[in-house]
Amino acid sequence: MNQKIDTLNWSILESLQKDARASFATIGRKVGLTPPAVAERVKKMEDLGIISGYKTVISHTQTGYQLKAIITLRAFMGKLKPFLEAVKSYEEVINCYRITGNENIIMEVVLKDQFHLERFIDKLIQYGETRTHIILSEVVSDAPIGKRNL
Repeated sequence: MNQKIDTLNWSILESLQKDARASFATIGRKVGLTPPAVAERVKKMEDLGIISGYKTVISHTQTGYQLKAIITLRAFMGKLKPFLEAVKSYEEVINCYRITGNENIIMEVVLKDQFHLERFIDKLIQYGETRTHIILSEVVSDAPIGKRNL
């Protein structure tokens, strides 16, 4: 186990992953520390890069994006680097990874409807072959990282 993450730090991390807006007093009551002690540990974990940020999770369906999909791309010869630059500007892409295997890229995208999907794929096909998988439901999403997983 990482020396910087003791049992108390794991407990703090588990609390923050469940609710990043929890107060240090609330976390302190759960883990048996004073609010200043929790704040000091959180600050140290931020400084060490163990905690790299906080985010707001937004429902794609409630904001008008009815489709969520996984799209893989197998880049044409000479098209991978141009794609890696272009993908940064695509508002549909919420996650993009360069991967090993037959495909070069895997993207998680949100789209308004099937017509939006068609237009988006039309943008991609200049870079390579695509394969699209529509997400029906999320079985596991943003699962917390815990000491039991390491």
